[in-house]
Amino acid sequence: MTPRFKYSTAASSLRAGGLVAYPTEAMYGLGCDPHNTNALQSLLTLKRRSPTRGLILISDSIETALDYIDQPSDKLVQKLHRSWPGPTTWIVPATGLNDLVTGGRDTVALRVSAHPICRQLCAVFGDVVVSTSANVSGKKPATSLLQLRRQFPTGIDHILGGAIGDATRPTQIIDSQSGQVLRSG
Repeated sequence: MTPRFKYSTAASSLRAGGLVAYPTEAMYGLGCDPHNTNALQSLLTLKRRSPTRGLILISDSIETALDYIDQPSDKLVQKLHRSWPGPTTWIVPATGLNDLVTGGRDTVALRVSAHPICRQLCAVFGDVVVSTSANVSGKKPATSLLQLRRQFPTGIDHILGGAIGDATRPTQIIDSQSGQVLRSG
């Protein structure tokens, strides 16, 4: 397991507007502070990703995640409790988020990760963290530190090394309002 001081250093990088890479359930992820416009723009530029696509937020707890859901119904909260922590990302009504996170929509993709490194990073940071696959758009996501460094020889401020989870595919994404599966896990 990654020593605690490394999480503190990673969280400090996030607070300073930096980009952090870390293992997730199926691949390495790239993250930043979702409230820092400059960090969001740096992340999108590094990935060559359109700002209209939106980004996923991860959390270490349902309570923190609920802060970003606009008027969560009891039914929605029950769904979240049944699937989190775990490999399900929900599209939920958003509140208090930058358009670069939501892609300009009134919803956000949100997950409480089961991956211990993701959870600890969020816990030490004290909030949700942007989590997008560590790859240049259109290329295969990095599943190792070597692949990560090959795709991004520069531009990442801190890397939390560690093993990715057992998932062989990205997490499933479900629209909380329609129930439609937008991406299979």
